[in-house]
Amino acid sequence: MKSLLEFLSKSERNYETEKIISAYEYAEKLHEGQFRLSGEPYVSHPVAVARIVAELGLDTDSICAALLHDTVEDCADKTNLDTISKMYGADVAMLVDGLTKIIQVQVADKEEAHIENIRKMLLAMNRDIRVIFIKLCDRLHNMRTLSAKKEDRQRAIALETMYIYAPLAHRLGIQKIKQELENISLYYLDNVGYEEVHEAIDNKFGQNRSFLEEAKAQLSEKLTENHISFTLEGRVKSVYSLYRKMYTLGRAFDEIYDFYALRIIVETELECYTALGLVHEMFKSIPGRFKDYISTPKPNLYRSLHTTVIGHSGIPFEVQIRTRQMHEEAEYGIAAHWKYKSGEKSGSGIDEKLRWIAQLLESDENTRDPDEFIHSFKTDIFHDETFVFTPKGDVISLPLGSTVIDFAYAIHSAVGNKMTGAKINGVIVPIDKIPSNGDIIEIITSQGSKGPSRDWLKIVKTGQARSKIRQYFKREKRSENIIVGKAEVEREVRRLGKSYTDAELSEIIATVAKRIGINNADDFYNTLGFGGVSLSRFMPKIKEELEKLHKDDTPATPEEELSKVKITQSNRRKSTGGVIIDGESGCAIKFARCCNPLPGDKIVGFVTRGFGVSVHKADCPNVIQSRANEDNLSRWVRAEWEASDTEGAAKTYEAMLSITAEDGIGVIAGISLALADMKVSITSINTQSGKGKESLINIVVACKNVSHYNAIVSRLSSVPKVISVKRGFTG
Repeated sequence: MKSLLEFLSKSERNYETEKIISAYEYAEKLHEGQFRLSGEPYVSHPVAVARIVAELGLDTDSICAALLHDTVEDCADKTNLDTISKMYGADVAMLVDGLTKIIQVQVADKEEAHIENIRKMLLAMNRDIRVIFIKLCDRLHNMRTLSAKKEDRQRAIALETMYIYAPLAHRLGIQKIKQELENISLYYLDNVGYEEVHEAIDNKFGQNRSFLEEAKAQLSEKLTENHISFTLEGRVKSVYSLYRKMYTLGRAFDEIYDFYALRIIVETELECYTALGLVHEMFKSIPGRFKDYISTPKPNLYRSLHTTVIGHSGIPFEVQIRTRQMHEEAEYGIAAHWKYKSGEKSGSGIDEKLRWIAQLLESDENTRDPDEFIHSFKTDIFHDETFVFTPKGDVISLPLGSTVIDFAYAIHSAVGNKMTGAKINGVIVPIDKIPSNGDIIEIITSQGSKGPSRDWLKIVKTGQARSKIRQYFKREKRSENIIVGKAEVEREVRRLGKSYTDAELSEIIATVAKRIGINNADDFYNTLGFGGVSLSRFMPKIKEELEKLHKDDTPATPEEELSKVKITQSNRRKSTGGVIIDGESGCAIKFARCCNPLPGDKIVGFVTRGFGVSVHKADCPNVIQSRANEDNLSRWVRAEWEASDTEGAAKTYEAMLSITAEDGIGVIAGISLALADMKVSITSINTQSGKGKESLINIVVACKNVSHYNAIVSRLSSVPKVISVKRGFTG
């Protein structure tokens, strides 16, 4: 404690020393009789954590919370949050609560308990970012003293640190803590690899020990001649950083050009660029190895100039150039900006930099699936970045591997929801296209768009995009979600080889739904339909409930299925247009996606198990193939359009068009304008490469009937560069 107080007295901040001493004495009293595995009194740990917190430059309440962070969890019989709040204030109690694990968690397994603790930490971070600063300091000291634990616990803690806490430190820009966490974790996860890299560093550095000093002397002389005030530092790359490049990226030790680095710290941004010019004047630069993170900062606030040059002795080395403020941000990230005044946070732009926390929590609100939550967490926290530009020149950072759909939703949810296509550097691309660094992306939108496709959930990379797509379906498509969710359940239930009535299945689903806090079967189907839960997690429970019924295994006959369709039609989706099945109207039907029949087409119906009647074009290839199977013959029934639908008053249907066109700018625009002139809505549009210099454009439009469809084909065929228009999709 003496060392901590000495450090605080030498700092430039006005700490409330008496409050800190009181917190220490209270923690010492509560932890009395408790010892760490190393044999030290337990209170030595919170004191060490408090010292690291102070080194980050955090405030009095943060240091008090660091001293008290284990008291509620480890001394529950002696204190609680209310007591801490009364003694040290609501802020300290809130920070301690955010640092306390969830003790009583009603979950099925340890993995879910771990995920619940991550959720709790994120919620606390969203309220006050100091929570994660203190947690990182806590983890750093635990890693420094990890040798006292058994080998299996060492590996488990090191693995968690490598995949949770080191990436969090990186995301917050706290490089000093991030690098130490990575190096210690690697030591316990792959000791042989760690020692090999460490030995290689010693050997290489030993052979060229004078190299950095010579380069420093040369640069110092040049900078002094040009009247630049500077600080010059030298370093060799960290063990983990080299390990990752050698073992993960497969590079040989001699292929790593930034093994050596010099860091020039100057006073102003202008001097950064002046110093860069002097470096390039003195040393030959390596093409493609210059990065300007000052004009385009990283999402974690990192700003610096990086260039790799060849020294006079032929050895490549990296030069980093930054101001003192940039250096402070590079070492301590957002913590360097985090100032408190009367309990209020300040610092321009910091809230925006922390928006990813709120986005991650927002994504979690739309799913009850732990697997989905941890996927979003890993994607949004651990990713490498791709930097792309809007047409106006704004920089957007996306996780590596993101698509143009992710870009659209990063701009705004309305842009994503109305997206019909995209251009990269002026060229139309498929919506699942993955952009590269520096690409300029333009999103094509349409007011007539019917919203995103459910298939986009399988394409997008970011939790933000996935969350916004789910929000759309949750808000706009409840009835459709119920149909989709119920269809998914019924499909999985059929695989069990038993049949159940709608009432039986609904009762079972309602029982399972209540276990996870969902009110009834329809709400469960809705949540399943928009992707809020994964059915695979609940099928074992559904199967267990189904087996309790002990129903007859004999599947229903086609006649029984058709009878169900007619009896239970009020509970099923009705068609968007009237279709008469075996002389009766009002049956529960759906239009087959393989051929998308339109009024005016000859149609037939197929009695499905549990889905009503599927309506196909009479010449659909799937119909011809199915009728060749004698087992299916009895399921095909007569179907015809109601007279009002063939006339096509106001109802519309989805029609799929495959357009072959010459490559070139303006084709999509021409097609869109032609359809707009006809007042035809576009539901979706996708493009792909064809033969030679041709493009294939698959488009879904709203169409009244066959006559209307033929008019659309005729109009599109006249669009410049359009070669052919066919019904259905190609590719």
